[in-house]
Amino acid sequence: MFFTPLEQFEILLVFPVNFFGLFDLSITNMTVYILLVCLVISFFLWFTSLYNPEFIPVRFQLVFEALYKFVLDMAKQQAGPKAIRYFPLLLFTFMFILFSNFIGLIPYSFTVTSHVSIVFALALSFNVAMVFIGFYYNGLKFLMLFVPGGTPATLLPLVVVIEFFSYLIRTVSLSIRLFANMTAGHTLLHMLVSFALTFLNANAYLMFVFASLLTFAILILEFGIAFLQAYIFVILLFIYLNDSFHPSH
Repeated sequence: MFFTPLEQFEILLVFPVNFFGLFDLSITNMTVYILLVCLVISFFLWFTSLYNPEFIPVRFQLVFEALYKFVLDMAKQQAGPKAIRYFPLLLFTFMFILFSNFIGLIPYSFTVTSHVSIVFALALSFNVAMVFIGFYYNGLKFLMLFVPGGTPATLLPLVVVIEFFSYLIRTVSLSIRLFANMTAGHTLLHMLVSFALTFLNANAYLMFVFASLLTFAILILEFGIAFLQAYIFVILLFIYLNDSFHPSH
């Protein structure tokens, strides 16, 4: 049982793997949960689309098809036909964040997306890839992304610097938004559960019921936030991808 609200985010060593003190590839609870999320996604895809598929979709097929179409529509609306090439990767990213958030809501589990190291690495890798994609499709014209149209010549150097740093901040904003929401929500849930148990131990049953109902309401809200954060993360990636395709303002 957790004793502090932040103890649920602690990274614990499961199996040490160290190569002569040079490389530390130890397995932690974060490693286990990342693998668990990937296994859950694999099972979900197999069960909803590969296991006994029907021409007329049944209930579980409809779940996957709705999710598939939801992300596909994002790709088409935000980045256009060129984005279809990168759609499978971004679909998996959406599912990885979504299932990580959902699994983290299970009592005594671990939330992968509540660690800034994971979400920052994810955001950074995508934003670096966006730069390569921009140069691949546009060459040096990709640099026009930092030159807004109609900017007066006297303000151009300042505006270019601002646009450049705004582009760099994308990685930070993507990661902090997801990390902060997951951490704050799970901490709040832990505190509410602690209050409820305290009231129960003190025989304050009316307050216990109130705290339990409030916890349940916040839990439902957290499920909505878990989906919303996955949606925001991926739709911003599609918007950034569109900037790589069409850098001119």
